[in-house]
Amino acid sequence: MKPSNTKLYAKQLRALQAQLEIDSETGDAAASVVELDQSRVGRLSRMDALQAQSMSQASQRRRVQHLRDITAALNRIEAGTFGVCLDCDEPINLKRLSFDPSVRCCLGCTTERDGR
Repeated sequence: MKPSNTKLYAKQLRALQAQLEIDSETGDAAASVVELDQSRVGRLSRMDALQAQSMSQASQRRRVQHLRDITAALNRIEAGTFGVCLDCDEPINLKRLSFDPSVRCCLGCTTERDGR
């Protein structure tokens, strides 16, 4: 069963997209190059700063991928193919879409692809 209220999903996706773009702007600063004055900062502080930078970069990569997924979902809404699994062409469960409207595949195909 294809979702009947795609306008609601589009609204949710656009709101999430806006929030991720705001988060992305603040995350860029945290992921930038770590520059520390080695004469005033100890080795552990440098290691902490590098670890924090690495975590920020990973978060930024996840945000960018989620933004791509959201854009793709909005494109599927426009094309009239939203809510259909990209792998098996079967409808995606409405509960799954309600949880994350940017999903591309049904649970069965996702599980199969991830090997779980």
